[in-house]
Parts: sequence; C-alpha cells; structure tokens
Amino acid sequence: MDKITVKGAREHNLKNIDVEIPKNKLVVFTGISGSGKSSLAFDTIYAEGQRRYVESLSSYARQFLGVMKKPDVDLIEGLSPAISIDQKSTSHNPRSTVGTVTEIYDYLRLLFARIGHPHCPNCKREISHLSKEQITNLIFAQANTNSYPTKGIKALILAPIVKDRKGEYSELFLDLKKKGYKKVRIDNQIFSLTDDFVLIKTNKHSIELVIDAVILNEKTERLRILNDVEQALKFGGGEMIFSVINDKGFEIPEKPKKMEDTLYSEKFACPICNISMPEIEPRIFSFNTPHGACETCNGLGTVLSVDEDLILNKNLTIREGGILPFPNITEQDTWFSRTFDVFCRENDIPQNVQIHDFSEIKKNVLLFGTGEKEYEVIGENRWGRETVIFEPFYGVDYEFDVYKGRNRKIHEVRNL
Repeated sequence: MDKITVKGAREHNLKNIDVEIPKNKLVVFTGISGSGKSSLAFDTIYAEGQRRYVESLSSYARQFLGVMKKPDVDLIEGLSPAISIDQKSTSHNPRSTVGTVTEIYDYLRLLFARIGHPHCPNCKREISHLSKEQITNLIFAQANTNSYPTKGIKALILAPIVKDRKGEYSELFLDLKKKGYKKVRIDNQIFSLTDDFVLIKTNKHSIELVIDAVILNEKTERLRILNDVEQALKFGGGEMIFSVINDKGFEIPEKPKKMEDTLYSEKFACPICNISMPEIEPRIFSFNTPHGACETCNGLGTVLSVDEDLILNKNLTIREGGILPFPNITEQDTWFSRTFDVFCRENDIPQNVQIHDFSEIKKNVLLFGTGEKEYEVIGENRWGRETVIFEPFYGVDYEFDVYKGRNRKIHEVRNL
C-alpha cells in the first residue's frame, strides 16, 4: 500500500478521526496545543506500529520487551514498523545525526560487526585468517622490500595488550615482570618494567608488550622469528605488531623514538597487499570514536581549510605584517618566532620583500613548511639559560589545522 489509513482514532482527546497519510512523503501535523497532534502521531500510529512489531517476535524475545497496549482506534492499514523520535531541543552538535538520535546507528554497527565480511581496501579481495607461518613469511618479505641494509633492519616484535583504554594497569605490569619480560611500549614510548612510572588513570592508553628486539637480515634465524610471532599472537589475542625502527645507528636504541608499525593478525589479513585488520567490532563502524573516524575529517564529514588570501597580504613584506595572523612574528622573542627566523634564513625566504614577488615554490614552502626537517634554534629559556632546540616548521597553514596545530611539540631540547 502507498498510504497509511487510520479510521476511528479516539485516543485521548481525538474524536473519531479518519485520516490517510501518503508514504514516502514528509507529513507534518499542525495545530494549537491540545488539538491531538501527539495523540495521533505517538499514541496512535507509532504505538500500533511498535505493538505489531513486538508481537511478531518470539515469546522469548517478548518477555524482555514491554508490549504496548492497543490504541483506541477502529482500523489502521498499511502500517510498517515505526520509529519515534521524542520531542527535544535541537542539537547543533555535528556528531548528532538522525541515525544516532534514533539509535538505529547502534544496531547497524552491531550488524556489520557480527555478520560483515571484511574486504581488502586495495584489491577488494575478502580478507581471511593468517597462520603464524604466513605472518613470518610476510615479515621477511617486508624486510626484503628494504633490500636488507648492510647491518640489517632493526625492529621490535610487539604484542598489543591494551587498546585505547583507561586505567593505571599496575597489576598488569607487575604480572608481566614476574613472567620475565623487560619492556613495554606505552602510547608509542618504550618503558622498562623496572622503571618507576605511573599511568594517569583517567587517560586512555595503548600498551604493547615487547616480545623481542631483532636486527633482521639474511643471517636471522627463521625459527627465532617464528617463535616470537607465536608468542606475540598468544599475548595479543591473535594480533601482533612488527615495528621497524628508523633511528640512526647500527645498534637497537634503548628507547627508540621513530617506529613504523605493521599490524599482523591471525584473524583478518590480505596476503596479496600485506594489509592486516584488527578484530571487527562495533566501534570500528562509529564515526564518533577514534577507531572508526576518518583520519582526515575526524569523523565530522567536513574539512576546514585555510584561504591563502586571508593569510597573506601580498602587498606587504613579512616584517611589515604580511602574514596577517602573525603580523608581529619578527618582533617577538618566542621559540616559534625563533624557529620561523631560522626557517626563513635556511630556505632563502626574504623578510623584506613584498610577498607578491615570491616565487610559487617559496610561497608554498612558507604556507606548508618543510615536513619533518628539523632546525637548530638557539635562545634563552624562561630561566635565562641559553638553550638549543631542534624543531621542524610545518608551515603557517599548519598552525590553523584544528587537529594538528594543537599537537605542536618540541622534538628535542638541550641546555647549553
């Protein structure tokens, strides 16, 4: 039927109302207070739709759901299971959608997590389980793609134990120490279990157990890596991390800073593209959690960008205030202004030339920086001591990035 037919509605103050409502249309009930809008919409149409849906379930399921009484109406035809959104103040939160308000989104996430079949995002093949032997082969293949440097590839084999959960986990660390393990990685930093450290209980943490630190080359024993993989999968609940250390030097550093992770899973992995996926769970399908949100828009669906014409006044020099958000940057004595000054000198960006005379290359470098390249900046700290820092300059545009600009940090600090 292409319409909902209601005859003889007498719920509350309705007086034998007959109405036909077309389907696939937006229908609005209007009227003065007390005219029966809610009685018709919620207490008659929705109540009957919900009652019919519950009665279609098994007797076992019905005992957990309250069966609504039949509304006072002669006939309702063409009715499907109904959804009711209670009257409430309008939410301007961009994370609030029809799906979240009606809670349908929760059921969809659960549905996808339980009966979904994961596929590789690259080759579109369905992802299946990997054995420990296949994971070992992939690790050696990953090392081969780097052509085995002279001294080999430095790497850590890790077992993920805690994933983005709150707590101190002191008992966990004590238990791991008793079992003979020496190190863990907490929030991408290596800690020794003999160190005296305490996690902030109210913060979320990710904890991985360091199973082994290896230098992978053609002489590495395959049996050693196979045993490490087996142990990591056991502790990680079927998942493990192979983390390549990019720090300079021939030795494995005590506390490496730069690590490139590859997740391997007994559960879901693509052997063609070497892509592994974590266990499928409802939060992966939620744009309101870090696990399911798009990394580019952070789950909001929109990306804020900066208008170049609103940043740069091309008729002025940098010293004259040509960078509009930082008009006095050359007159300040902060670490950011010092880093900017060193950046301009090393990249030959003049501060006394009008910006419209800049080449496109220099303009892009000013806006978008030089990546991870670090600049040696010398200056006095707050206590008057001369200090040197090594800081990258990601560009003027980076300072306005909602998700990156807040996380600027000094990479290394050293007192002279």
